[in-house]
Amino acid sequence: MISRRRFLGHAGALATGLSLDRSMFAAGFALPPEALDPAKLEPYVDPLPLPSVLKSTGTHPDPEHPGKTLPLFRVTMQEIHQKVHRDLPTTRLWGFNGSVPGPLFETRSGQGLMVEWMNQLPQKHFLPIDHTLHGAEASAPEVRAVVHLHGGRTPSKSDGYPEDWVVPGKSLLYHYPNRQDAALLFYHDHTMGINRLNIYAGMQGLFLIRDEREDSLNLPRGRYEIPLMLFDRFLQSDGQLDYPVSPDPKSPWVPEVYSNVMLANGKLMPYLDVEPRPYRFRVMNGSNARFFRLSFGNLSEMNIIGSDQGLLPAPVKAKRMLLGPAERTDIVFDFSAHAGEKILLKNDSFEIMQFRVAPAASTQPPATSTQQGSLPPALRTIDRIPESRAVKTRRLTLDEKMNLVQESMGMMLNNTPWHAPVTEKPVIDTIEIWEIVNLTEDTHPIHLHLVKFQILDRRSFDVFLFQDKGELRFTQSVQKPGPEEMGWKDTVRCEKGHVTRIIVPFEGYTGRYVWHCHLLEHEDNEMMRPFEVVEAGHGA
Repeated sequence: MISRRRFLGHAGALATGLSLDRSMFAAGFALPPEALDPAKLEPYVDPLPLPSVLKSTGTHPDPEHPGKTLPLFRVTMQEIHQKVHRDLPTTRLWGFNGSVPGPLFETRSGQGLMVEWMNQLPQKHFLPIDHTLHGAEASAPEVRAVVHLHGGRTPSKSDGYPEDWVVPGKSLLYHYPNRQDAALLFYHDHTMGINRLNIYAGMQGLFLIRDEREDSLNLPRGRYEIPLMLFDRFLQSDGQLDYPVSPDPKSPWVPEVYSNVMLANGKLMPYLDVEPRPYRFRVMNGSNARFFRLSFGNLSEMNIIGSDQGLLPAPVKAKRMLLGPAERTDIVFDFSAHAGEKILLKNDSFEIMQFRVAPAASTQPPATSTQQGSLPPALRTIDRIPESRAVKTRRLTLDEKMNLVQESMGMMLNNTPWHAPVTEKPVIDTIEIWEIVNLTEDTHPIHLHLVKFQILDRRSFDVFLFQDKGELRFTQSVQKPGPEEMGWKDTVRCEKGHVTRIIVPFEGYTGRYVWHCHLLEHEDNEMMRPFEVVEAGHGA
């Protein structure tokens, strides 16, 4: 029997378009009668919304420096009703400060801030909770929330530990020191057992850190810098969210969710008016499970200048960009040669949004090299960490539990459930190599909280021999990371049947954090483990 999951295609196949997208509708795949067919909607009738920039509401004492204060931001989690397309009714969503995605944080490296995350959500969830999942038992409150700043070097008590949730009417006060390089981070719900549902409902937003090095490069800025959060959702014909479930009403969890529409900043098939000049796109994959392979027009060339944790060493010319869930990319695309044209942003076989290029620039911009269409040959210096500096190498497996008809029953990290004692205790200010051995049929985007890391390599191996005897026999030569992966990362794609090696400096703070798969259905069903950064003499 072929499982529903295997029929839809696992995460590693998504970049080829094996998913419920418009191309599959055209190929004759039947939609459920209540599903929205986006091919019947007129495309490009809504302008791309740009997130509002948050303003501080006051100050708060600095937790790390007595006598000093930090700007305070208040953000409300609430149910909203938002138009995703001109011709659809409003969609019920859960967002931050009245929008999906939430408002944009914009700050500078070293400028700390405080955020009060206020839970004003309803008392009942509108998406299907699976009470068999750890942390989502029927005895727990139905609606809970806790926020994680993905990519942030954050004190443990402000990291959004999955069990530190609050119920409606309560709030959390978090400290974000922002002592890190310029980068596009994002914030999102991180609640144990229902994280996939809360994010699917809309609970995520972008967080920009800037610094002097980035400023000096004269990259496109202001209205020429576009934050872009992309995510797919399954919409019914009345515009309402639908979350797929298993045939078992007592255990509705499904291993992955791929949906029928793609939203850009919360809009379905929007357009953006642009000038014939370079633009900078700060792109984040906010899907539960879908991988993107992005391109402009008919494979027009783009310049990739950054990844998860900021700028690359040098621009990378490319015609496509692969982006897993939670990964970010920083792209400069030059519309100068496309004056008067309409350019599409695509994910392989289907369209995401349209750019309407004006016949000429509306104003005469300053004549910097970047604005004239060229980028500096070097963006910043990133020293590669020698493997000899690692004090420990850990071998950790990605595992899957299957039933007799090859349906997934859940995932694990190192074949260890969430609630088992902590086994990874790196020492503060040391470097480790993590060898991530993927024994499953999926590509998993693995995220480590607190830290940034570098990808060393990937290498295929004999999975059956490893499972049978625990022996690691490689079957191909080493694959070095591509040039677009040569910057600092916080999320790495671990391909099926491969060992992926990363080298990780454990810096910043001691305390308990987590590492997990960012396919959210996997994360919610045991593919998450705590780790603890400890003082010297206490490591394991």
